[in-house]
Amino acid sequence: MSATPSSPSTTAAPAAPARRAPARRHPLLHPAAKAVLFVLCLLPLSWYVFGAFADRLGANPAETLIRGLGDWALRFLWITLAVTPLRTWTNQPALARFRRMLGLFTFFYASLHLLAYGWLDKSLDLPDILRDIAKRPFILMGFTAWLLLLPLAATSFNRAIKALGAPRWQLLHKLVYAIAVIGLMHFIWMRAGKNNFAEPAVYGAILAALLGWRVWRRLRR
Repeated sequence: MSATPSSPSTTAAPAAPARRAPARRHPLLHPAAKAVLFVLCLLPLSWYVFGAFADRLGANPAETLIRGLGDWALRFLWITLAVTPLRTWTNQPALARFRRMLGLFTFFYASLHLLAYGWLDKSLDLPDILRDIAKRPFILMGFTAWLLLLPLAATSFNRAIKALGAPRWQLLHKLVYAIAVIGLMHFIWMRAGKNNFAEPAVYGAILAALLGWRVWRRLRR
């Protein structure tokens, strides 16, 4: 008898598991996101530096520089306060990682504002600066806001949070609300000298919305 050929195996080899496509990283969590924000935050200062060298700050460059830096300090403070509402409304928890940098840029521009005032307006004459602070309420308000910003900037790092403990650190950083109100008063009184209340009214409305949202949320809880 002739031998019958062996039949091929009917058991198929196990299929290789399908590879999952790598999950896309959220743009706000990308390592470059903070670097982009850092560069964007420096753009206002870059403009003033360019304007000073190119003689594009108007008829009174010192006043333009002092007021412009102060305006940006307020804007960064308002943006910092807007992070939490935006994070809640848009359901984007990743926005919280930018709040510290925005707060530090608030202090940075406020310090430049104070330095520009002391240097360009008072020639760094400390007794004259102290007399001006005591004499003019809006200068006193601005200086007070900067003094209150100082401990917030100094404790904005992880080591400070661990050293103070989270509850005390959070309590200290609630000073930001008082700083915002004092900064707004400084802005209103400064613009009152020229009967310019339109811009302070806009800043006041935005701050009222930001603080009002926080009060509303706390009452709901």
